[in-house]
Amino acid sequence: MRHVFVTRRIPRAGMEILESEGVSVEVGQEREDAGVPREKLLKETRRSRVLLSLLTEAVDREVLGENPRLQGVANMAVGFDNVDVAAATELGIPVSNTPGVLTDTTADFTWALLLAVARRVTEGDRYARDGRFRLWGPNLLVGGDVSPGGSGRRKVLGIVGFGRIGSAVARRARGFDMDVRVHTRGGRERLGDAQGVRWAEWEELLEESDFISLHLPLTPETRHLVGEPELRRMKETACLVNTARGPVVDEAALVRALREGWIGGAGLDVYEAEPELAPGLAKLDNVVLAPHIASASRDTRDRMATMAATNALHHLRGEPAPNPVNPEVYETEAWHHRRSLAEG
Repeated sequence: MRHVFVTRRIPRAGMEILESEGVSVEVGQEREDAGVPREKLLKETRRSRVLLSLLTEAVDREVLGENPRLQGVANMAVGFDNVDVAAATELGIPVSNTPGVLTDTTADFTWALLLAVARRVTEGDRYARDGRFRLWGPNLLVGGDVSPGGSGRRKVLGIVGFGRIGSAVARRARGFDMDVRVHTRGGRERLGDAQGVRWAEWEELLEESDFISLHLPLTPETRHLVGEPELRRMKETACLVNTARGPVVDEAALVRALREGWIGGAGLDVYEAEPELAPGLAKLDNVVLAPHIASASRDTRDRMATMAATNALHHLRGEPAPNPVNPEVYETEAWHHRRSLAEG
């Protein structure tokens, strides 16, 4: 049986790849603003050979254990913290993701948030739409420069995490004549031969940066990496941008920081209890809020869908996927046993 359960609707480009191979496909989503009920996720996993999931689904041990013939999980995302990869490996289930393709798109959106916060773009939009723009004035919605600007002082961009996206954000900083500081779990060596960046200790980055942009995965070590102590160390004029994972920031502490003026502003695309916002966050003018759309360009989403679908086909065939998260699974007895059940 060649059946794939796609938890939510994905771009047509991905569906066409599956359909062109004669794969039977079931899509779980009924409404664009609704996820897949847990009961349906379990039921469809039981009768599918491959699960094509998104970050909105918790593919935990219970889901993975529902079907001894499940051949793989194709996650349509770079991140995979929604999947219990350790349990999948133990059970002999390959997990794949869609890395690399959204690097530039997410880096671009990081800069969109950064500029919007610094120059108060969303406040200006509301001001104009509300009919309050009656006369230009020199004190109207004054923001901060990203480039040296009127003061001539080079601004400091602190980047936390220096993988594909973090390094792409750093490259774009050159056009704004910024000084770039980087802190990453990999240490100084992680910077390699990157040009125009300098390693900074964590405290130094917090204290010296005019803008801090987060680009690291969610792990037990990075959860609430930025909380009250870190926010209080930042400049009163500094802006925090998060396009990584919501729980990296203590959102309740961030609300206090923005409300009480510990920092100047924030731009968020992800949230701690997504899609819920921390109480009071939406009422603040000094934060720009986006609904997790950093990778939402047509070309990038199409490419993510085709990569996920291609990974799914490899899972179906019992072949190593092009983008495995747990490649070691292919050497396990559990995977070979699962393959024999599927072929039997």
